[in-house]
Amino acid sequence: MNKIPRVLAALAVGVASAASPAQASEPYPAKPIRIVVPLAPGGTVDLVSRLIAKGLSEDLGQPVLVENKPSASGLIGTREVAHAQPDGYTLLAVANTFASAPAFVPDARYDPIKDFTPVTQICQIPMVLVAHPSVPQRTVKQLIDWARAHPGQVSFASSGIGSTGYIAAELFSRQAGIKMLSVSYKGNGQALMDVVGGQVMTMFDQVSTSGRYVQAKKLRALAVTTPTRSALLPDVPTVAESGLPGFEDATFNAILAPAGTPAPIVARLHAAIAKVLARPAVRDQLAAQGIEVKPSESPQAFGDYLRAAVNKYRAIAQAEPAGG
Repeated sequence: MNKIPRVLAALAVGVASAASPAQASEPYPAKPIRIVVPLAPGGTVDLVSRLIAKGLSEDLGQPVLVENKPSASGLIGTREVAHAQPDGYTLLAVANTFASAPAFVPDARYDPIKDFTPVTQICQIPMVLVAHPSVPQRTVKQLIDWARAHPGQVSFASSGIGSTGYIAAELFSRQAGIKMLSVSYKGNGQALMDVVGGQVMTMFDQVSTSGRYVQAKKLRALAVTTPTRSALLPDVPTVAESGLPGFEDATFNAILAPAGTPAPIVARLHAAIAKVLARPAVRDQLAAQGIEVKPSESPQAFGDYLRAAVNKYRAIAQAEPAGG
């Protein structure tokens, strides 16, 4: 039996019991809420955020607006939210890049633990190694063999140093013993379009955004990064079964608030998001894109998960880099 609906239903009950800050001031929310997406439109974080925003608007009775603040590694929008008023009216939508960028970018100028209050994880998404159809290497093994013979000539696109695609390529390069050429963009959507256009050879991207281009034969999928195959691309092998045993990498999407946001507001947001994710229509829409709904049991649970991710990326950054 799938436990997800029962877990989501239990989380959604918290909507009725979440404490309200009305005792101290006006009921929350009393005005529109803004979700900052620190990346360009079109990527998974943007798509998932807009779906969540629509559901929250209906549940909270206030407009929930998505605002894109694109920049490499998502730094500009992230810094903005870090310095926003901790009143629950400015939120940040993130993926792994949020946890990894400070470890890889010297001037990131934010601390993912100290500067933010965790609200909840939303989902997890397998990644897929895609290549432009003109790339002659059709398997992971062929790509690795060619890259070993031509160091630094296999290019990969990403939304910046420390981003989800960059980290996946770095892990892949290290385990394969190759050197790849990094090409950075301000957003995942822009990076993907240049791979589709043939300007860059490869990319590690979420199946939710690359899947349709694979199905349309505008990209070739070499392997997915999770231990098991993706339901969206069942014929595509995993990296592990393609010659790199034990390889695993997946992305998460989540919502955070500025540090100091009152606990009753965080509880209200956590419960409301759980309620949105419990809707069959929402789960079905995300599943159709290869996205696994996976809300945190509590803000504290997501905080624990986030700290573990930050420590993981710090360890990766401190090791000798393999990618270019």
